[in-house]
Amino acid sequence: MKKLKRKLLIIFITSGSLVLTGFFASKSDVYFEIAKNMELLGKVYKEISFNYVDNINPQEFMRAGIKGMLSTLDPYTIFVDESKQQDIDLMTNGKYGGIGVSIGVRGDNVTIVEVVGGYSAQKQGIRVGDIIIEAGGVKISPKNVDEVSSLVKGEPGTYVDLKILRQDSQDTLFFRIVREEIKLKNVTYAGFFPDNSNNVYIKLSNFSRSAGDEMRNSLKRLSQEKNIESIILDLRGNPGGLLDAAVDVSEKFLAKDQLVVSTKGREEKSIKKYYSKQLPIAQKEKLVILINGSSASASEIVAGAIQDHDRGIILGTQSFGKGLVQTIIPLTNNTSLKITTAKYFTPSGRSIQKIDYSKDNPSIQVMDSILVDQFETDNKRAVYSAGGISPDTTVELNNISELIQQLLAHGHIFSFADKYFYENPIADFYKIESNRIMESFKFYLKEKDFSYTSSLQKKLNEVISEIDKDADDGRIKESIASLKKQFDGSFDKDFKTSSSGILSELKAELASRYRGVNESLEERLQNDNQVKVAIEIINNDGIYNKLLNKL
Repeated sequence: MKKLKRKLLIIFITSGSLVLTGFFASKSDVYFEIAKNMELLGKVYKEISFNYVDNINPQEFMRAGIKGMLSTLDPYTIFVDESKQQDIDLMTNGKYGGIGVSIGVRGDNVTIVEVVGGYSAQKQGIRVGDIIIEAGGVKISPKNVDEVSSLVKGEPGTYVDLKILRQDSQDTLFFRIVREEIKLKNVTYAGFFPDNSNNVYIKLSNFSRSAGDEMRNSLKRLSQEKNIESIILDLRGNPGGLLDAAVDVSEKFLAKDQLVVSTKGREEKSIKKYYSKQLPIAQKEKLVILINGSSASASEIVAGAIQDHDRGIILGTQSFGKGLVQTIIPLTNNTSLKITTAKYFTPSGRSIQKIDYSKDNPSIQVMDSILVDQFETDNKRAVYSAGGISPDTTVELNNISELIQQLLAHGHIFSFADKYFYENPIADFYKIESNRIMESFKFYLKEKDFSYTSSLQKKLNEVISEIDKDADDGRIKESIASLKKQFDGSFDKDFKTSSSGILSELKAELASRYRGVNESLEERLQNDNQVKVAIEIINNDGIYNKLLNKL
């Protein structure tokens, strides 16, 4: 039987890649097995569809069968139906039809948490903090928040109707907003730190097609302002994207012709290597890359290449550990199939795939290279395969107190920022006194009857409740009453203890209302523990060189 050869779009696990490869058929006996089982599947499907006692929805029944088959494989091999095709376009092209907003749950409401400048939502008056009560004629609640995105997105040029509640209005507001082509930004922030240093901070949030160009343009723009001495590249929370984009971004920091990543499929000969093809725009500047447990796939390609070539320091916490390559195969009726076809390896040869899904299915053979092994960087530093990228310097995120967690979870910090902004619309953000903010917030919480009970107090209350049931002795009851009294005023105590963290969160939210998203990020960076450590390392040549094993 002749070998089949089809051009397939190879897409990196979370978003996609523009790498083309050939697909070659296996031996003829495999084709015989496929044909035989396809015939069996078709007969089962036909017999049940026609003869089952109850009516069968043919499409739902078939898709349930597809889902069942794919469930025996890894969770990234999926069937993409019509409703999800726009997500595939967003992954590859960084574009989608929408109105230019980000939506989230704040307290009990589905709320606009970001309005992107220059698009229809901003031009037609949508604001951060607006509560969506209806979208496209569908009533909205936190229970169906996932549906809001699909209701708001659509073909450019079409309209979506929104009913909004706003902080400074008692009436429901109605908006008919035209959808536009929204271009996803990969570099969401790039600037010098506000300490008059030559340290640059760049936030890379995605890896769509234009990520490399955006990185290049950002570095060129900043270098025209003043000399760049060091770069902090923030990949925290970046879920990944195009393989080509990861290579393109890596090229900005690595020497020409250095290996960035290699991929290996089922066949031994299916190994492909990707090298940096261009001269770097930032090869000599000190470099620190920030990662965490949500840095995945393409983020790990960049971090792995930088680490293996000792180009910079990886700082933060262990990355996600998703090192798979997928193929997107277009099917009929605007559907497609996403199949895991290869694993990727860093320049030193290590796999960073954390979970070997073949262990859950004996029919899938284990690749030897998935086992944990020690490898070496260019400077002979030890690095290890599997489990994601381990940072050169582990630094945990800032500890958020239990009180702040509850304030954020209930949306009080977000809602207070809205209220404060609407009551003080012309205030200069940089002149707002911290004491005034804190006092106003405390008064706001009293107005909202905010009830705070720490986890320790909850556990103690449970214990006291059990003791109290059987406590007849007056002395025991007195002791219980005394113990309870010690927790009186715990809110005031915890509020005082957490005051610096609360103020930081409040300032960040207020900055987004008065100044914009970039200023909000700048406020957060001032209290970011990982960024602080990164700057300390950058400013100390001895520590920086020692971590990279430079003599």
